[in-house]
Amino acid sequence: MELILKILQKEIVVIIGGPGTGKTTIIEGLIDKGYCCYPEISREVTLEAKKQGIEQLFLENPLLFSELLLEGRKKQFQNATKEPHNIVFIDRGIPDILAYMHYIGDSSPAFFDHACRQHTYTKIFILPPWEEIYVSDEARYENFEQAKLIYNHLIETYQNYNYDLIEVPKGTVEERIDFILNQL
Repeated sequence: MELILKILQKEIVVIIGGPGTGKTTIIEGLIDKGYCCYPEISREVTLEAKKQGIEQLFLENPLLFSELLLEGRKKQFQNATKEPHNIVFIDRGIPDILAYMHYIGDSSPAFFDHACRQHTYTKIFILPPWEEIYVSDEARYENFEQAKLIYNHLIETYQNYNYDLIEVPKGTVEERIDFILNQL
């Protein structure tokens, strides 16, 4: 009976980690294997802001950036619940927004907390900081030391919402994907 319930249950799995830890690469690998995945949307929000003349929306107006992310991540969650697939992977979850806000020292309106409590994920996989693969680019302005601080804020924030975090060991993309799939 438990197995039948497990099969019928939708798994919404989030992959988190500080910047430059390999989340996008893992998501792309899961897509290549035929899994349903939702990409990180912060680059999308940043690029849209640049089109409107705002160079770094997160730095210039962190609350607006966070609100736009919240709307996008809530939409991803809702869409994931409607997928025909039993497992849906998402690159970053709603609590990531609060972790970043805490990282920069901003407080968050109550509706962010409410969204975290209303949209709960099945499993959370966290990727540790990994200096050898870390690369900065136009959308990733943090240095490696800042990436480590963000990682700590992610752990604290997700644990505040009672998530058990599963740390994905460093290794090849294939090894990391196999680890994740073996945990499901």
